[in-house]
Amino acid sequence: MMAHLPVLAREAIDSLAIKPDGVYVDGTFGRGGHSSLILEQLSPVGKLIAMDRDPAAIEAGKMIHDPRLSLVRVPFSRMEEALDGLAIEKVDGILLDIGVSSPQLDEAERGFSFRADGPLDMRMDPDSGLSAAEWIARAEENELVEVIKRYGEERFARQIAHEIVTARAASPIRTTGQLAQIVANAVRKREPGQHPATRTFQAVRIYLNRELEELEAVLPVCVRRLKPGGRLAVISFHSLEDRIVKRFMRDEERGPELPRGLPVRAADIPQGRLRRVGKAIHAGDAEVETNPRARSAVLRVAARTDAPA
Repeated sequence: MMAHLPVLAREAIDSLAIKPDGVYVDGTFGRGGHSSLILEQLSPVGKLIAMDRDPAAIEAGKMIHDPRLSLVRVPFSRMEEALDGLAIEKVDGILLDIGVSSPQLDEAERGFSFRADGPLDMRMDPDSGLSAAEWIARAEENELVEVIKRYGEERFARQIAHEIVTARAASPIRTTGQLAQIVANAVRKREPGQHPATRTFQAVRIYLNRELEELEAVLPVCVRRLKPGGRLAVISFHSLEDRIVKRFMRDEERGPELPRGLPVRAADIPQGRLRRVGKAIHAGDAEVETNPRARSAVLRVAARTDAPA
């Protein structure tokens, strides 16, 4: 079923420490790369719940005829709702592969990439929300600046926003090629090997799909729905995403913050709900060579303790 081998595939699956009879969640099905590897390790009574908000991903998943697999079309922020709908209370492991999938980038008609001209869409769920073209047509210049600067960490955000506003006054910006050229006109200097529009496309995509908000919403759900000893594995590709995951796992490991000066014995200090497992994992040179997208990938893993939810 794997049309694309996901980044850090073996490392992510190994980090889940899969129990053959366990129940697992793949919060970002994509084209089934991680799900297929999880199913390989499950017994006939094991279960896998795979989620994705992209209808193309769900259609692709229907090609897997496996009674252990349940496919649910929802953003992973609605994981709790999906599990309740399947009458599943707790799970043994959760995997999140954050960000855009390779098929979304490769299909020009989805409008995620500047490498091939296509309609300027960028929605992970094409049936929901504004397309990139619609948003760019109506956003105020200051809003463009804020989004490009915040989500793309783009130092030329103001120049890019001004160029967009000037260009759209002359004619609508409807394709990825148009936007890429507009950004290139505004950005005269760029890191070697990086297209001038890289950060802007990333920023618009993250903003439109509420990717950071989705991540912040799902992490507490993962803690609530994991069994003690269950693993949470998160792969991120952007510094803003990784920062959210890193801080969340750190804070959950520390546990509740007690008032300063409160006389508490070490044995009585409340335990955190997560325990970080190992250090952050990055793709090796061989994987980066075969898949350049792996260069920015970071895998972080934590295990659920028996602290109350």
